[in-house]
Amino acid sequence: MTLSVRFFAGRLRLHSLRHVTLLSLLALLITAGVSTAAAGNGGRPRVAPEARIVSVRMIDSRTQDLMVSSPAMKSVIPVRIILPKDWAKYPKANFPVLYMLHGGDDDYTSWTRETDIEKLAQSSNVLVVMPDAGKAGYYSDWHAGEPRWETFHTGELVRLVQRTYRASSSRAIIGLSMGGFGALNYAAHHQGMYRYAAAMSSYVDLNDPAVRIALALGSQRDGIDLRRVWGDPVKDSNVWQAHNPSAMPRAFRGTHVHLSSGDGVPGPLDLHRSYDQVLVGAAAEALLPKSMEKFASSLRFAGVQVTTHFYEPGTHAWPYWQRELHIIWPAVMRSLK
Repeated sequence: MTLSVRFFAGRLRLHSLRHVTLLSLLALLITAGVSTAAAGNGGRPRVAPEARIVSVRMIDSRTQDLMVSSPAMKSVIPVRIILPKDWAKYPKANFPVLYMLHGGDDDYTSWTRETDIEKLAQSSNVLVVMPDAGKAGYYSDWHAGEPRWETFHTGELVRLVQRTYRASSSRAIIGLSMGGFGALNYAAHHQGMYRYAAAMSSYVDLNDPAVRIALALGSQRDGIDLRRVWGDPVKDSNVWQAHNPSAMPRAFRGTHVHLSSGDGVPGPLDLHRSYDQVLVGAAAEALLPKSMEKFASSLRFAGVQVTTHFYEPGTHAWPYWQRELHIIWPAVMRSLK
């Protein structure tokens, strides 16, 4: 459209702008837009390609692993789903959806591997969708152009489960660590898409110096340059802030936000973990509560419905997230009715 506008603007200058009426200018612009959209498509407007399922593997009667071909990602992405209890019984019914996002250095199998989500969902009429997001994808459309995780998760995948699994427009999203950061960003970027968004043990403020250090260390370990993710922290600060939950509290209006984290002190739920695991989990969790509490206050000030659970003791570990999943499950189910 931009090139077409410049072309016509040039021609208008040649013929003298004073002889061109507003109506004729609008007609030229409309014609240019139609021509651009239809170019190379036999006069028909272009339609963006949709994600499609290339294979399905049955895990059990209600759990399936999908391999999804994603135009946005230019690759095939695995997604695990748990069907609603009455999905087969009512073949024309639509069902609400719960998206569950995994943390860093993990994958789409983590929720079923580490928690009893299948048992929790046993009596539920909610479609549970657990997509892969890369071990360090940051749930973002990268500044470098690709990967485009957000486009896949909030666009392609949402439409796919709607047309293939009869998903309704009633949605909730929860995530832990990097996945909680993703859940918050998705809710803020797509107001009204999710009724409920929960972030467990997640960084919520990209301006927090401790978070910057943790991200730098983590990205260095993973061999990722964060400038490819959100650009240069100074020159592209607007991009960083557009992915910073704490910088956009008003964007969460209309969504119930739940925030939870431990204090970083090891407790009884850490007894069966190795010393190294406990040490790393303690350090990772200790930097979160203060910024999450501050974020919760800013959300309340902005008129957002917020619940919190800041527990003691607690480290960055699955036993605590399993417990938190049980705590919030009734509220998640109520939000989807």
